[in-house]
Amino acid sequence: MNHDRTHGPARADTEEVTASMAATRTNDRLRTGAGAPAQGSAPAGSPGPRRRRRLGRWALHLALIPLAAIWIYPFLWMVSAAFKSQSEMFLGGLDLLPDQVNLDNFARAWDAASFGQYMLNSVIVTFTVVLSVIVISSLAGYGLGRGHLPGKKVLVVVLVATMFIPKISTIIPIFLVVDALGLDNSLAGVILAEAGPAHVVAILLFMGFFAGIPNELEEAALIDGAGHPRIYARIMLPLAKPVIGTVAIFNFISSWNAFLVPLVFTLTNPELRTLGVGIYAFFGEFSTDWPGLAAAAVLTILPIIVVFLWLQRFFVSGLAGAVKG
Repeated sequence: MNHDRTHGPARADTEEVTASMAATRTNDRLRTGAGAPAQGSAPAGSPGPRRRRRLGRWALHLALIPLAAIWIYPFLWMVSAAFKSQSEMFLGGLDLLPDQVNLDNFARAWDAASFGQYMLNSVIVTFTVVLSVIVISSLAGYGLGRGHLPGKKVLVVVLVATMFIPKISTIIPIFLVVDALGLDNSLAGVILAEAGPAHVVAILLFMGFFAGIPNELEEAALIDGAGHPRIYARIMLPLAKPVIGTVAIFNFISSWNAFLVPLVFTLTNPELRTLGVGIYAFFGEFSTDWPGLAAAAVLTILPIIVVFLWLQRFFVSGLAGAVKG
């Protein structure tokens, strides 16, 4: 009893102090806003912003899946038709899986249409064109991106304006130039006609990338005694690998699938045809070998897929770097 009587007032005082301190902390939190729900935060029990973003992303993906299926379906149907017979292809309708896998279409496409020779011609033309475009457009992009040329803006505007000129309207002047050089009916003529015209997109990509490189890097190289040819070859070009990959992909696809220029420049010499022109051999006067055509199309796009998978890691970074510059 004595013990309770002795410590009773002290315990009461302690409880009063504790209650006072708790009230003070509560007032401080209310005054400073600490402990209150953050502005814009979701109350407990409701989906937070991160969850809402995840649900929105899932909804977007679900909406895009049917569109992607519609977009890719013709390609899948073409691949499926390459393994079907002529009758099954027409009677099967929209079926993707062939009843019986038929590989004769590929053998017929390779042998009957001289695909071996056309493939070799396409490889020679495409790789030479891609290499030429990279060298020419990178030099032009370096001059426009790093140089202080008078009238540079006017020159860029003129270059961009040429993008709106239809290619078919320039085929006759190009043919006359190639013929004057004695390169008609030759692979060199096809290469010159494909690589010669200004590849404006490639020049703009290189120009944007080189313009974004800090001046200090070039100035340091100049102080060390390097000239502009050495700066271009030893510093700028290695830094431009993403843009080189992007330009290589664009021009590989364009040159590999080219039809008009190789057709015009190889009219009298079918042995020089490329795959884009050679695939036309499946269209007869009275009938068309559709399964053989599908098999030839599959053989034609395989190199494009391989090159894209090889260079696709440079594709996005190259576009982003050029746009940023």
